[in-house]
Amino acid sequence: MKKTLLAEFTAREGAEDEVARLIGDYALKVREEEGNIAFDVYAKAADARAFWIFEVYRDEDAFQAHLNAPYGAPFNAVLVPLIEEDASVLTFLNPLAT
Repeated sequence: MKKTLLAEFTAREGAEDEVARLIGDYALKVREEEGNIAFDVYAKAADARAFWIFEVYRDEDAFQAHLNAPYGAPFNAVLVPLIEEDASVLTFLNPLAT
């Protein structure tokens, strides 16, 4: 079963350009992961400091591989001081049968 989630965080005042650059560079790496299906980065239209990332992985194993990628911890170490939250807020999603 696919692993789908929404990651959200808010850049601190004045840090939005740096956060956008960091997440853009990180996205390029994540999209190359074997089990990554989607890693789409958005800024909220009404608030350019609010970032939303829609992520889809092939399965739980692919998601765990993503979490353990060697570039993840260094990315988070640089990101956390630039955002208002203590870390990205993750919301896991389940598809609806339609």
